[in-house]
Amino acid sequence: MARIHVIGAGLAGLAAALRLVSAGVDVTIWEATGRAGGRCWSFHDRRLDRRIDNGNHLVLSGNSAVMDHCRHIGSHDRLQIARDAALPFVDLSNGARWRIRVPEGPRDMMRGGLGLPAGVGISALFDAARLMTAGPHRTVADAIRPAGTARTHLWDPLTLAILNAPPEDAAARSLAAVLRRTVLRGAAACRPVTMPDGLGPTLVDPAIATLAEAGCVPQYRSPLRGLKKQDERVAALQFDDAEVVLAPTDRVILAVPAPAAGRLLDLPAPAPGQAILNAHFRVTEPLEDSYALLGVLSGLVQWIFVRGDVVSVTVSAADHVDMRDPEAILATLWSETAAALGLSGRPLAQRLLREAAATFSPSPADLAHRLKHDLPWKNLHIAGDHAAAPLPSTIEAAIASGHTAAENAVAVIA
Repeated sequence: MARIHVIGAGLAGLAAALRLVSAGVDVTIWEATGRAGGRCWSFHDRRLDRRIDNGNHLVLSGNSAVMDHCRHIGSHDRLQIARDAALPFVDLSNGARWRIRVPEGPRDMMRGGLGLPAGVGISALFDAARLMTAGPHRTVADAIRPAGTARTHLWDPLTLAILNAPPEDAAARSLAAVLRRTVLRGAAACRPVTMPDGLGPTLVDPAIATLAEAGCVPQYRSPLRGLKKQDERVAALQFDDAEVVLAPTDRVILAVPAPAAGRLLDLPAPAPGQAILNAHFRVTEPLEDSYALLGVLSGLVQWIFVRGDVVSVTVSAADHVDMRDPEAILATLWSETAAALGLSGRPLAQRLLREAAATFSPSPADLAHRLKHDLPWKNLHIAGDHAAAPLPSTIEAAIASGHTAAENAVAVIA
């Protein structure tokens, strides 16, 4: 019987393995570290005495791969899906507040509008039209107007949040791909989705439990060092202390980050992207859900996520942040967070995390190096957010790529 070896127990690898075991395929998962989830995981922080995520992620109801994944592993009821397709914002420079919203339909549009700040409306529509038709070599900045309220109050924060890069460095096509799957599909696809229990308990732990029920347990601390290639196929997997020879019917799904995939395959791959900075503050009492998610302008903080008595903030494209004085950074982040949420006093505890190269580079040049599914080796399939063109480096892309890789592998052995 054919066996499929999944290399990597991140979200892409887990998604692929789940699809494969559901199809009755024998699967072995090899994971380099001692845990699953890759760049998406939760842990108990002793300083905060709370479970926190290593990073914050913006998910929308139109992320169908994420929704399907959660239904498959029985965690869909752990998702908190907002009733309205709206993102609240505050501008720290003047205290202005607004909500960018996607109307339910024409009547809702007439009644509530888009909630955009003055000066954004018509220019944003022209910008969006240019984004949708942008060529492969154009950045977001190439497609939108260089200045104005639409740039500062819409495109800058969305580009940073979605692509982890400023508009000058980010490919227009990637942002357009996200807009097509969300905003252009209407309000039903644009409701913010948060995970009050955390990323691990929602996306990872139930996936591992579902796989274990099928007899598929990852082989942890098994970093793949090389692929032995022969006659247009992968003949063996090379680990530190063993070589696993593949049977003629066996297949491999390589679900590792872009730099590792490029190194193992000796192919060009997207370069690492910028760091993402996350701070977590434990406050004196749980906050109301009115600001479960809040965008922030005119400060270092870009997004605030509220989960009970833990307030988490995110700074994307954070390579410019000088990390030599973490306490000063935390003081700045808390000051801005307190102003945005109307809080006073100091947090009970705080934690600063920096995820280096949190995504792959979203530049047009790097996206041209995304690994494709039609590889030279007949029994090898690729998964990972870097293989989910034209989507950017997101949870949705990672899970969707795993589904695609599994479907391709099953189609061959069926």
